[in-house]
Amino acid sequence: MRAESFRPDRASGEETTWRSTWTGQGNWEENRMTEIPHLLVHEHADNVGVVVVEGLTAGTDMLCCVTHDNSTFRLTAGADVPIGHKIALKDLGAGDTAIKYGEDIGKIVADIPKGGHVHTHNLKTKRW
Repeated sequence: MRAESFRPDRASGEETTWRSTWTGQGNWEENRMTEIPHLLVHEHADNVGVVVVEGLTAGTDMLCCVTHDNSTFRLTAGADVPIGHKIALKDLGAGDTAIKYGEDIGKIVADIPKGGHVHTHNLKTKRW
């Protein structure tokens, strides 16, 4: 089990993010995150992630966190993307399936480069 909290650092007094992990032996292990993630990805099989910061701009070197196992990777934002919108984790072509939470969330209707903005202009639901 993992949890994250945002609180003042005991030594510096600066606000920081702490990642706590249940060790299974009745203890929590805490690690200070020196950087807050820009993008969350739920499963390794996902090909889109969700922006979790305000004001993400093109060219930002994003810290991306896979919530399934708390692994991280870096990706460059290819566009200004609002919080809550998605970003392509790899090149996606028209006709591809967008995968988020390990699930099919729709069909890509226009090519999207790695790091590109994914939203209603290039992703459509398959429900109707």
